Amino acid sequence: MGGKRYSNLAGYTFLFPAIIAIVAFILTPIAYAFFLMFFQVDMLSGERTFVGLGNFTEIFSDPKFWAAFENTFKYVIVVVPIQTTIAMVLAALLNSKVKFNRAFLTIMFIPTLTSSSAMTLIFMWLFNNNGLVVNLIDSLFGVKMQFLTNPDLALTVIMAMNIFSTVPHFMIVFLAGLQDIPQNLYEAAAIDGANKVKQFFNVTVPQLMPISFYVITMGLIGCFQIFDQAFIISDGTGGPQNSTLTFTLYIYQLAFTSNDMGRATALAFILGLIIFAVTAIVNKTLKADEVNG
Repeated sequence: MGGKRYSNLAGYTFLFPAIIAIVAFILTPIAYAFFLMFFQVDMLSGERTFVGLGNFTEIFSDPKFWAAFENTFKYVIVVVPIQTTIAMVLAALLNSKVKFNRAFLTIMFIPTLTSSSAMTLIFMWLFNNNGLVVNLIDSLFGVKMQFLTNPDLALTVIMAMNIFSTVPHFMIVFLAGLQDIPQNLYEAAAIDGANKVKQFFNVTVPQLMPISFYVITMGLIGCFQIFDQAFIISDGTGGPQNSTLTFTLYIYQLAFTSNDMGRATALAFILGLIIFAVTAIVNKTLKADEVNG
């Protein structure tokens, strides 16, 4: 009995520094943000005025909130399926022992090693009104496309950039998962007459379901929190015409442009609820924990 108590005490002693860090840097800020969302807070003067649910009422009646809502969901719906599919297919190709797979893997991983800010500047250089891509399309098709100043195309550039930069990381995750699939499953499928395509859909995809759940969840969270690319491309405005305004960029504008920390924390709370709900739906739909028994 005494030994068990000593063992528990030793465990809590080792955990104590981590518990202090979690309480100080995670739980306390969350609790303070929850408190602030019921107040109108002026960051410059530090004055707080209790408004109850007034911040939520203002947010839901603000057209910029609905613009951010539409842009963010459009971004998630397009980016997450595409980046997951491309990453899984590329990982399957690499796992099939194609030639030069090591060189291909090294080249593919370069975007992941590049900082998000540098990647955004590269894409701005490629897609600005005098950029390489715009001039190439103009010379080939005689069409002068303006990607970054066109409200219908600006968000698409950010989507392409995110897919390009995140696929290599998720491809490595899928590749690690593929290494754990028993080879006898493929041999059994081959004996039953399944070709490579059928083996991919009937063996690889189901066996990778736990990995897919992880990739989709990380993709969802990352896409819902998209900020730096939208901030750099639009110079913090969310333009043109709010076409690149996302939830996190709108939170930034409320907190540091409008100096309204109350509404900013209320919107952060809404975003947290959305991410939690969507992740729960994905978990319920994929049933990743039921794969392999």
